[in-house]
Amino acid sequence: MDLDHSRSHQVFPVLTSQQTDVTRRFASSGPHVFGPGETVSAIGDRNVPAWLILDGRLDVFRNDGLLSEASIVSHGRGHISGEVSQLSGRPSLAGARAGPEGCIALAFDAAHLKALIIGSAEVGEIVMRAYILRRVALIDSGSGGSVLVGASNDGGLVRLQGFLTRNGYPYIVLDAATDPDALALIERLGIIPDDLPLMVCPNGNVLKHPSDVEAAACLGISPELDPGRIYDVAIVGAGPSGLAAAVYASSEGLSVIVIDERAIGGQAGSSSRIENYLGFPTGISGQALAGRAFNQALKFGAEIALPMEIVGLTPPLPGTPNSEPLALHVKGQDILARTVVLAMGAKYRRPNIENISAFEGAGVSYWATAIEAKLCEDEEIALVGGGNSAGQAVVFLAPRVKRLHLVVRRDLAETMSSYLVDRISALPNVDLHVGSEITSLVEAGQAGLEAVMEDLTEKTERVFKLRRVFMFIGADPNTSWLPPALDIDEKGFVKTGASFGLETVATIGRPAMSLETSVPNVFAIGDVRAGSTKRVAAAVGEGAAVVTEIHTALRTLSS
Repeated sequence: MDLDHSRSHQVFPVLTSQQTDVTRRFASSGPHVFGPGETVSAIGDRNVPAWLILDGRLDVFRNDGLLSEASIVSHGRGHISGEVSQLSGRPSLAGARAGPEGCIALAFDAAHLKALIIGSAEVGEIVMRAYILRRVALIDSGSGGSVLVGASNDGGLVRLQGFLTRNGYPYIVLDAATDPDALALIERLGIIPDDLPLMVCPNGNVLKHPSDVEAAACLGISPELDPGRIYDVAIVGAGPSGLAAAVYASSEGLSVIVIDERAIGGQAGSSSRIENYLGFPTGISGQALAGRAFNQALKFGAEIALPMEIVGLTPPLPGTPNSEPLALHVKGQDILARTVVLAMGAKYRRPNIENISAFEGAGVSYWATAIEAKLCEDEEIALVGGGNSAGQAVVFLAPRVKRLHLVVRRDLAETMSSYLVDRISALPNVDLHVGSEITSLVEAGQAGLEAVMEDLTEKTERVFKLRRVFMFIGADPNTSWLPPALDIDEKGFVKTGASFGLETVATIGRPAMSLETSVPNVFAIGDVRAGSTKRVAAAVGEGAAVVTEIHTALRTLSS
């Protein structure tokens, strides 16, 4: 694990005797005595507790590539082991064994660890900071996580990298054509090209061309849910609005589950830098913002379930008691909740270009992260779109590429914040094509893509050879799975704040609230809500505001 030595005291803090006395009161069991070299936990074990070392040492190790292991740290007296996985009970990215002199330690399961973090402000801050920094160090080094084997321009490999990155899981990539370890694995397993990319999970399991769901199952990202549990609130979508609602609701004692079909962060999670979000004058990436919110939600006890695809919502039948729970249908099971918050945002809009799906992930991208930027370093690219997300992507990509063609229908000043317009105009390698659109894409071998760009005014065409094309042309609401009883507008966004009928008011004992939909106890926030302001700050604000309305709904349900 590569560490910034100036922060090593924060990554591996040593508790004082007074802090240790406070911490001991929250232990779930112990003290446990481990003999010299005794295995305490293996890589990939679920529900591994954190350990407070009272005496001796606890040696923590990780996988190092395909065939070896490497030391992370040797915890001594006053250290607390673990990282973010300990808060969620998900499979551990590291293993642990007692040192040569043995080890005596107290155990803290996930529930008791959260109680410590919330119950002791001083120790909680120390532990939470250490856990976040440890996970960041693992991600930065790629150590302790999965090993991906494939060709760098393989769309499946790019998708897996994006999935792991967005969910904060470390990984390394081995080139299937040149890396000796990768070649040896491919030969040993008899892998054919259609099997690539491979994913070697921390527990040693090998997946051939896995989907996001298969990768999540191997890593233990998807939690084991209790089918009989009824949550106070189920939140659909782990973008800024959904995560904000999860943090505020769980911090106020409500039982919360958040479901998302892919990763935390939503569309904001793919933003390279958000510079107009209050409190971050130098900007913050969408992934970093989402990661902080995710850890906050875990800290207060929210469950995060992903990737899980929601396929339907069943409200109580007319005439049934208002106390009957709502049922969210995910593939394979139902999730029951007293209230539901729709925060699923929108899905990327696909341009009207024939066969574009054949290029998605392998030449066409709908987001711009470090993964995509590396694939087109010092190459010529195009970016289509004139909104703020497009502007942020241009500013992020331009310094890394040879030339960037920005393709827009209207003048940038009409659709983009002025600070981004000014910044783009100062970039020497950005060519602006106003009143234009890309009309077709053709594979061009090693060169990447051949794109035809049409000037909509002059009706002329130009052909460009491009390594990659980035599409930032907006998004459509992700509402196709909602029941007919839930009102949406002509563009597919969810209506809120409309009055219930007199019969409904008489049945539930209250009128509709401002963020409530046409179905009682179902709320909508963020980009999916009709009339919402499409800004991260607005989404977070609605996530906080909806919790007050949820409390009102729950009081009505219990009366």
